[in-house]
Parts: sequence; C-alpha cells; structure tokens
Amino acid sequence: MQKFRDVLSRWNGGDLSMLEAGELLGMSERQFRRYRDRYEEAGEDGLRDRRLGKLSTRRVPAEAIEEMLELYRNRYLGWNVKHFHEHLIRDHDFSWGYTFIKTQLHAAGLVERAKRRGAHRRKRERKPCEGMMLHQDGSRHAWLASQPELDLIVTMDDATSKLYSAFLVAEEGTASSFQGLMETIAAKGLPSSLYTDRGSHYFVTLKAGETVDKSRLTQVGRALRQLGIEHIPAYSPEARGRSERMFCTLQDRLPKELALAGIADIEAANRFIAQTYLPAHNARFARPAAVQDSAFVAADPAVLAEILCLQEERVVARDNTVAFARLRLQLPQSPIRHHFVKATVKVRQYTDGTLAIFHGPRRIATYTSDGAPILDGCSIGRAA
Repeated sequence: MQKFRDVLSRWNGGDLSMLEAGELLGMSERQFRRYRDRYEEAGEDGLRDRRLGKLSTRRVPAEAIEEMLELYRNRYLGWNVKHFHEHLIRDHDFSWGYTFIKTQLHAAGLVERAKRRGAHRRKRERKPCEGMMLHQDGSRHAWLASQPELDLIVTMDDATSKLYSAFLVAEEGTASSFQGLMETIAAKGLPSSLYTDRGSHYFVTLKAGETVDKSRLTQVGRALRQLGIEHIPAYSPEARGRSERMFCTLQDRLPKELALAGIADIEAANRFIAQTYLPAHNARFARPAAVQDSAFVAADPAVLAEILCLQEERVVARDNTVAFARLRLQLPQSPIRHHFVKATVKVRQYTDGTLAIFHGPRRIATYTSDGAPILDGCSIGRAA
C-alpha cells in the first residue's frame, strides 16, 4: 500500500508517466489507471481484493468432494492418483482436473506425497522406428489376489513402448519366451533385434558376472539365429530401464484392474489382459515413433511354429521308441523304411505342448503333450 502511494505521488508530481508507474508496480498502464481511480473514490479500501470473503462460482460442492473421497476409500484404495483420476473421468462422470483430485486426496490423508526424485540420469535414446528393437522380460509379482506370485511375460517395442504381448505363467522360461515371440511375430513380423536379460533360458554364461558365451546357444538363442534376429544381452538393471519402468507401471495398475474386474484365475486373467487391458494400456502409454516406418519383416506362421519351439536330438531305441521329458514316444510304422533303430531324430515341443519327431526334414510322428500318438498326418508331415 505504501509503495502504491509513493508511486502515485510521483505520478501526480509529473516524475513518472502512467506506463512507468505501472511498470514499477508490476502491472499494466491500464491496471494502474483502474487502481488510481479506485483509490481516489474509496481510499485504501478501494484497493483491497473484492473477491476476499466471497465463494467462487466455480467452487466444487463439499458433498461432491466427499463422494469422491468415499469412492476412493471404498473402491480404489491404494491406487495412484493418475490411475484413479482416469477411472473418475471414464467411469464416474467426474470432470475435475488431476491436480485438484491429488490435492483433495493429500488433504484427506489418503495418498502420501511423492518423495523427491534422485539425481537426473540420461536415458538411452529410443530406436527411431518400431520393429528395430523389442524388449522381452518377466516380472514375478502377486498379480492375482487369490494366487501365489506369478510371472508376467511382456514383449515391448523400444521405439513406442507399445506392448505386443503380455500373459501370466507359473514360471518364466523357454516356453514363455517362445510364446511371447510367437504372438508378437505372428501379429507384427520379424524384428531386427531382441533385448533381454541374461537369464539361463536366454544366454549361456559360464561364470556369474562375466560376458555371455554367444558360441553356445540356448533354445531361444538358436531360434533367434535361425530367424535372423540379433539377440542383445543386458548387463545391468539400469540398462533395461525402459522395461523396468514399464513393469513398475504394470505392478501398480494391472493387479488393481484384475481385482476390479473380479478375476481370480490365470486363464481369465490372460483373456482380460489380451482383450481389455493391453488396448487401454497402449492407448494411455504408447507413444508415436520418431520415424513413421516399420522395421518388421513379414514371416510365414507355419515356418515360425517349426522354429519357435523346443528342439532336441535323440537316438531311437531298439524298440523304436524315443525318450523325451519322462515320456516314451513310440514311433509308428513308416512307408519310407522298415525301422528307425539307432537313427538320430529331432524332437520338437511346440508352444501348445504337442510333440513331433523329425527324421531329417520329414515328420514321422506327432503326439499330444502327454505322449499319446496323433495318427493324422503322422508319416507325411510338414517340412522342417
């Protein structure tokens, strides 16, 4: 108030123009003129903010705020504010902003204030277009409230953070890796490279902490080499920061979405993830690639099935049987030779659990997952 009177006195004395007076007070020339007129009419009372003591016409009713808080306490307790705000907008016809919701939840003591972040780290630049690099990883977590901890296997694009495949399994391994690759490649095509951790189903590491032995391939490594996909190992969790942050988001959101939908078993959860959650997640978190082009290359699904599977060599026993995974697989009679005793054959176990035995490029037998023979096409099958 004293500063205004001093500036007004200098303006009255002709020392300052109206524009200069406004600049000294941090206001426009027009605003200074209004304040001068109000001061001349009502003195210091004319300069007081006329909004003080009045309720805003845009004020949210107290009962509406309480309704929102009760909704959070009774249905969404533990959800982060952004996730809760998205459901308020989508499912409950609330139109308030995120910051207002966060402020109300903080004031009610329902959500803790975020801790200050650590030192800034420079992230690795994304690949410029989709299909140049995929991330595949698993995260063990209590995804379903009524189930023990399960592994969520996710295949994600580096350029866009789009999730191409995600499903729950009892334990991560070769079969789950093949399933994620099969779902992704069948839908999108062959990527240029795959970035993974150094789990034993991905790489052979002779000594902990040392580099991987790329001359000794795992089943996944062999399949990727056959498909012409570069396999890149990560040597620290920080190197996989993009997928690690993605799993933080999934661990926070997915269990709540599954619980909200009343899902308690793996099969139903995987249907929900594929049909409902992934489209919503990608719409919310995926971003456009820097280059609107694709590095994916089309692939024949029939060829994929013969590559993205477990393959092991066996020698046929004297009774024309093959031992595999605690099963004894009986070879049927073949029109191409009298028997296969002592012949080297290859057993393939597909992602659906079925088995096949190949002699060279020819399929000579097919079996169910428990070793029962499948007679149709057992002697004249697909080429390898």
